[in-house]
Amino acid sequence: MSRGGDVTLQCWDGEHTFRLRIGELRILQEKCDAGPAFILGRLRDGSWRIDDIRETLRLGLIGAGIEQQKALELTIEHVDGVPLTNNIVNAHGVLMAAIYGVEEERLGK
Repeated sequence: MSRGGDVTLQCWDGEHTFRLRIGELRILQEKCDAGPAFILGRLRDGSWRIDDIRETLRLGLIGAGIEQQKALELTIEHVDGVPLTNNIVNAHGVLMAAIYGVEEERLGK
């Protein structure tokens, strides 16, 4: 498992790394008026809200070290500018990594 909860996704215009640390998760809770597990459930069952997708991805970029302005620009281009359903799987993956971690790639001998 990745202890940091970071995940690299092949999305948008290439590979992007996302990470939701405690600070980003607290902001996400405030913006979405729900805890991370509840947001994950909404993404899973189709009852999601716009910020469940948008803010998960924007804050995930920031948590991974991307400057806030650049994260906002990427979000505007790749989330706001396309159908929201294009990013449900991405947001779900970012939250899953934050809550449960991700399996690290095993190295061969």
